[in-house]
Amino acid sequence: MTAATTPVPGTVDASPRLPGAWSVGLRRGALELRQFFRRRDQVVFTFAFPIVFLFLFASIFGDDVAGAGVTASQLYASAMIAAGVMSTSFQSLGVSIAVEREEKVLRRLRGTPMHPAAYFLGKLWLVLVTGVAETAALLFVGAAFFDLRLPTGADRWLTFGWVFVLGLTGCALLGIAVSSVPRSGRSATSVVVLPFLVLQFISGVFISVDTLPGWMLDVAALFPLKWMCQGFRGVFLPESAAVLEQAGAWEYGRIALVLGAWCVGGLLLCLMTFRWKTRRDG
Repeated sequence: MTAATTPVPGTVDASPRLPGAWSVGLRRGALELRQFFRRRDQVVFTFAFPIVFLFLFASIFGDDVAGAGVTASQLYASAMIAAGVMSTSFQSLGVSIAVEREEKVLRRLRGTPMHPAAYFLGKLWLVLVTGVAETAALLFVGAAFFDLRLPTGADRWLTFGWVFVLGLTGCALLGIAVSSVPRSGRSATSVVVLPFLVLQFISGVFISVDTLPGWMLDVAALFPLKWMCQGFRGVFLPESAAVLEQAGAWEYGRIALVLGAWCVGGLLLCLMTFRWKTRRDG
């Protein structure tokens, strides 16, 4: 006969207690960051990609924008910050999680006592740190070489903060959800990068919003990138530049509403679509 496992009244249960999701998530985040920075080619590509595009577009289209009181390079600098945020969140998570699912990393983690939320918390820590670092690099390059005027008032920095946080969160959740779309890790890059590239063209990243057809802007308005671009332009550009927007104003209330809706909607999409195994594994 085996001994009873019920603790005797008045004694202390000596069985070890597993760490919570938050503490494990923090450790997962540190692990994700170490793995990221060990891949030097990935680090260089992640941080250099938006900066190279900023340099190319701002150098080619450096003239003043009529009636806006800004140069084209200033428009590109603020829009590329939004593209960089989406790159480090949506694109990064959409591809990396699909690859980890293909390599059965997710399946092995699911079989451990680790709380499932810890895996996602680790990914969000990775996205937050890399997003902040890439944004800082873009701000430095934009201010140093392309006349991007950094805000001096606390209100504009506050606006920058909530646009950044809501945009990063919404794009990260969307990236987690879209990681279930590719049939394999090999096809993940094509499946994730193509819609991101299209969104950059129709959301005012590569082409000024005042030259885009109205129907394209209406399609772009369904996704977070267009609103992040608009919010960052409102932070870094003078009020005179608002005439270039589709509504002729920065529309901070609508920006907050759409980005907040994507945070909620992205979470629901994750809950409905995320899979720990590939389709072949059932």
